[in-house]
Amino acid sequence: MHEPWRRLFSTAAFRYREGLSPEERAALSYERLHAVNETVTAPERFASDIEQLAALHEWVGPVDQGLLTVGSIHFNLFLGSLLGHDGDRRDLRDFTSLRRTGTFLCTEAGHGNSASSLETTAAYDPATRTFLLHTPSAAAAKFMPNTSSVGGPKTAVVAARLLVDGRDEGVFLFLTPLHDDTGRPLPGVEIRRLPQTGTAPVDHCVTSFDRVRLPYEAMLQADHGRLRPDGSFSSTVGNRRKRFLASVGRVTEGKLCMSASSLGITRHAVTVAVHHAHRRHTSGMTSGPPVPLFGYRSHHAPLLDALATAYAATLLQRTAVRRWARDGGTSGAPREDAERLVAVVKGWITWQARAVMTECRERCGAQGLFLANGIAAQLAANEGTITAEGDNLVIWTKAAGEMLLGHFTPRPPSGTPAAERSPTDPDVLQDLLADIERIWHRRARTRLRSGGSGGPLGRWNRTVTPALRLVDAHAQRLAAEGLLAAARRATDPAAASLLHALHRLFALRRVAAHGGDLLADGALTADQVRDLPDLTDAVVEELAPQALTLTAGFGVADDVLNDHPLTTRGSGQLAY
Repeated sequence: MHEPWRRLFSTAAFRYREGLSPEERAALSYERLHAVNETVTAPERFASDIEQLAALHEWVGPVDQGLLTVGSIHFNLFLGSLLGHDGDRRDLRDFTSLRRTGTFLCTEAGHGNSASSLETTAAYDPATRTFLLHTPSAAAAKFMPNTSSVGGPKTAVVAARLLVDGRDEGVFLFLTPLHDDTGRPLPGVEIRRLPQTGTAPVDHCVTSFDRVRLPYEAMLQADHGRLRPDGSFSSTVGNRRKRFLASVGRVTEGKLCMSASSLGITRHAVTVAVHHAHRRHTSGMTSGPPVPLFGYRSHHAPLLDALATAYAATLLQRTAVRRWARDGGTSGAPREDAERLVAVVKGWITWQARAVMTECRERCGAQGLFLANGIAAQLAANEGTITAEGDNLVIWTKAAGEMLLGHFTPRPPSGTPAAERSPTDPDVLQDLLADIERIWHRRARTRLRSGGSGGPLGRWNRTVTPALRLVDAHAQRLAAEGLLAAARRATDPAAASLLHALHRLFALRRVAAHGGDLLADGALTADQVRDLPDLTDAVVEELAPQALTLTAGFGVADDVLNDHPLTTRGSGQLAY
């Protein structure tokens, strides 16, 4: 599943090119999208397979952040939406061949994360069997999707409010060509380029529609909403908000794609930084020969923390992808639980990516600032993933509310006295991470029930801080759990030992950060809290000689790694 992408993105066509303008980089991303499409045997099957989609996203980010963006939109949001709405009745060849690139228009300039309140309308006229797609105000303009003619003509799926005889039936998607075959906007379609962002170089635009007429077939229909040619409407979903969520359901797969892309660039950054630290030498503590940067605890300890986080994040991502592949097509609690896990994972991994890549950039010094070295541009592009497919803080706030209102039950205490628990035992470490979850759950529930002034908003504002800490603690426990499970599955003793050590480092760091809470709660003794720094340092010392082995486990292709001047000429004699 991963090897085809690892191999493709290590070829010369995907090497970093110095000196390109943002416009040239955007055009190059679309050119490379054709190479990706040629690698996919059956685009329809590919777009419907979340494990395959996520694998692509893990490997594309380190080589082309613009390609990551336009590819994710085309395959997941556009093709995925078409296929999920009676896709078998459409001719998709223009899109699967990339004669036309697909894009996705949902968010409006005035609504941001409140997309269910969007204003764009699609009024149906049964006499002509057509819709009039219209942008009623400047606030309703579709904000920042890639709708210019860069890369060739495009077609969009546009989220709009379905009006039938003036009655609002909710938000649905409408297949809408944006350009003619020469790349000129079609009548009634207004496209304005936005200023350059600090993230991936993509042709972001504001797009509006002035009574654009669409055929009856333009509406993407499924059981949550069907419109007959005579204008009669039926739905298996009772309210408009749920119809909207069903229409834009591919956003959940998009969250997994975003966390996958952050995961890939995180592992790449750690690999670059660790290799650089072994190659770059500096004066030692004595008059002897220079020593590698990695020889210093101040340098290798944060990189080993980054390694442990990257391994834990990878295994957490795998868990979420498998869970969604299993339960995403179901209904009720299994789907809702899987969807909440996807939201938690997306927020945690993309935020961890920012922290880890920032550390790696600093450990590479000034060389880490050069785009050719594979960290700086990816760090900036990660800001886009933090916001894309649902702003992290918003989706975590929703998850926090659900966890407090009955969709999460903390694990009960182990019952073993703290003095009898060893913080080096992996099961004890998992129990302590569960204790942290329980502490924040209890605090949040206490706040929620406390009443006080300000009504529901005031009560939630008093609750939200510990509730968000609960979500973070939940993600950390699940990530550690995945790492420990991998260690126990390993059949090779050396691999098992390394994975157990990574789990110990990852868990000890998080336990130490909550040492006071665990002490106050009786989960740790004072002596155990005092010992935590020494235990952490001991595992750092154990892992330091194995750092290159651990980065090799990420599978970054040598051709890609050797393309970075920093990793191949790390002595300081760099030739750019």
